[in-house]
Amino acid sequence: MTQPPASTFDVTVNGTPHALTVDNRTSLLDLLRERLRLTGTKKGCDHGQCGACTVLVDGRRTNACLTLAVTLDGREVTTVEGLADGDDLHPVQQAFLDHDAFQCGYCTPGQICSAVGALDELAQGWPSHVTEDLTGEVEPSAEEVRERMSGNLCRCGAYAHIVTAVQEAAR
Repeated sequence: MTQPPASTFDVTVNGTPHALTVDNRTSLLDLLRERLRLTGTKKGCDHGQCGACTVLVDGRRTNACLTLAVTLDGREVTTVEGLADGDDLHPVQQAFLDHDAFQCGYCTPGQICSAVGALDELAQGWPSHVTEDLTGEVEPSAEEVRERMSGNLCRCGAYAHIVTAVQEAAR
């Protein structure tokens, strides 16, 4: 029986470099969870529709379930485990705790990574679909945060607290 095609590549995950050889069909999500044992990133729908698997690739929000691991040669991946600085939580993580922006917690890692990416987009002045003034600074209004976080679903309905937490972290 022939082995499936595999590729070797280098990727940095949460600041740690890895030289890996994986089956070409391996998703980033499966690489993180099964190979690197970073289980913070969750498998929700496995079709890119729920956002539970959201991580940051070179600082940009990415659905790990839709990303082939072998496409990440030379790239940097940050998962929810890589956001804190030792015992000091990332401001978004702290805001989620402070505002009870979770219930069951399954979607929380993806929500947090997405919020970090969304806040970076805001800081860079990137407009969204609901941005009214394209010439000024983009404010983290509730409408703006909801639009930017719309790719992340919460089956428990913690949205009101999530919006508040993201707005708090933006300050």
